[in-house]
Amino acid sequence: MNRHCYSEADRSAIYRAIYERRDMRHFLPKAVAPEILSRLLSAAHHAPSVGFMQPWRFLRISCPELRIAIHNLVEQERIMTAKSLSEREEEFMKLKVEGIMECSIILVAALCENREQYIFGRRTIPDMDLASLSCAIQNMWLAARAEGLGLGWISMFEPMALKLLLSMPEDSQPIAILCLGHVDQFYEKPMLEQQKWDNRKNLETLLYENTWNTPWT
Repeated sequence: MNRHCYSEADRSAIYRAIYERRDMRHFLPKAVAPEILSRLLSAAHHAPSVGFMQPWRFLRISCPELRIAIHNLVEQERIMTAKSLSEREEEFMKLKVEGIMECSIILVAALCENREQYIFGRRTIPDMDLASLSCAIQNMWLAARAEGLGLGWISMFEPMALKLLLSMPEDSQPIAILCLGHVDQFYEKPMLEQQKWDNRKNLETLLYENTWNTPWT
């Protein structure tokens, strides 16, 4: 037996969080306890990062006027996105794509300024800073699910407009608006799958061996 292996119960809990995590859009008007938020942020901060650069920054939006302004930015991009979808415009506009005005907590996840100093692991692939922040968000997402809280990732916004709104440094980069809060229930399947926007791909079709498009044997 592998002595490093977790107990069966612990393993089951980890896989359960992975499979039951959802990108939530519907929230209840109930506050999130400060100690739970602290645990979620700590989980995010313990994510892996390339070169140990820890590029993540989280801005909590507690000002009601800022929340409304962020909602307006997202709504503008939602309309622009719909128009770019041509024949699926009407279908897209029926989808609920955010819960900014309903959720308990709004966080803006961003890449820090002065990232050019971090070369370790980024000399040929500079986007590894984004990969590191994504790991932090995923840690928070899974921890939130384990705590019984919903989290939604919103990427529909104009980055420069959000930077100006939040007085962010020029070389920083907002990546996600995160909606966090209690929910009535979690979606049985990802919402876009439930709404028949798309289906999960068959894993076997995404696995190659040695060369591209050579099936994994």
